[in-house]
Amino acid sequence: MSAPSSTNAWNKLTEQNIIIQFIDVTLRGCGQVMFQNNPITGLLFFIAIFLGAYWGNLPQAGFACLLGTAIATLTAYFYDLDKVSLRAGLYGYNGCLVGIGLATFLNPSFYLWIVVIFGAIISVIATKSLADFLKSWGVAALTAPFVLVTWTILLASYTFFGIKGISLPHPVTPDQFTITSSQALPYLNILIPDIFRGISEVFLLSSMTVGIIFVIGLAFNSIAAALYAILGSFVSVLASYFLQADASSINVGLYSFSAVLTGIALGSTFNTPSLRVTIYTIIGIIFTVFVQGALDTALAPIGIPSLTMPFVLATWLFLVSNKSFMSKDNQ
Repeated sequence: MSAPSSTNAWNKLTEQNIIIQFIDVTLRGCGQVMFQNNPITGLLFFIAIFLGAYWGNLPQAGFACLLGTAIATLTAYFYDLDKVSLRAGLYGYNGCLVGIGLATFLNPSFYLWIVVIFGAIISVIATKSLADFLKSWGVAALTAPFVLVTWTILLASYTFFGIKGISLPHPVTPDQFTITSSQALPYLNILIPDIFRGISEVFLLSSMTVGIIFVIGLAFNSIAAALYAILGSFVSVLASYFLQADASSINVGLYSFSAVLTGIALGSTFNTPSLRVTIYTIIGIIFTVFVQGALDTALAPIGIPSLTMPFVLATWLFLVSNKSFMSKDNQ
């Protein structure tokens, strides 16, 4: 009985103190990257992000992620946007990803923090615009605002010296690809780290430990979300090995992070878990892997990463037809 009591006490405190409320919404914004409306989940995510950023010698990524979430949340408060969506953190998660994305790929200078703040503000405008535009199709904006804002700034970095990219993919044409294809499925001791690194790559980090913390954060709010995240990474790793994708890319989780989000979205966020839903979700996960490969190829010549756009495109496709396939399970 203590957990509900503690939750009620926290909720009451957020109503009484605007500072506590802002912290609560900021934490929820981080949790909403994986569709979780829970401040404890968001806190665990932030802890994992800071640990992963520190271990990856990219400490600015953690601070930029926090800054992006806070600025996006503050922007939503300033413009008095829909209270229900705001309090659930739905205006913060794209700013969260914009912050860590820009800090990962751009030079850590004074200009980085300016563009993180600006990008986080634009992410809120983009979230509201896309949500209104997509309403007639009955689908959410997902992480499309993050992708569009980050793509714009990363492409601009080739023109503006102040925000020069340091970790952007080297532009190549498809016939210049040099990969080491995976010839066989890995043993379990290799497969398990790959699965959790795939989950950690949702936040552009590649760490088994960080991935495990993310799963714990998911499980704290939703066991189903945690299981579908693992399923998304597991199926995407198997599919990538089967298709003989670049072995090093599979190992660090680059074929899994969008599939993880697709798994959570289709399996537990927009549907009630069931056998039919799980089969539908697995199909969506595998399609996400194909979209990942296609977008990686399409974007390679201009030297920007696909980010989470494979998840966005695959999930949009499956959500538009969701009612037709899943009506019996969601009644």
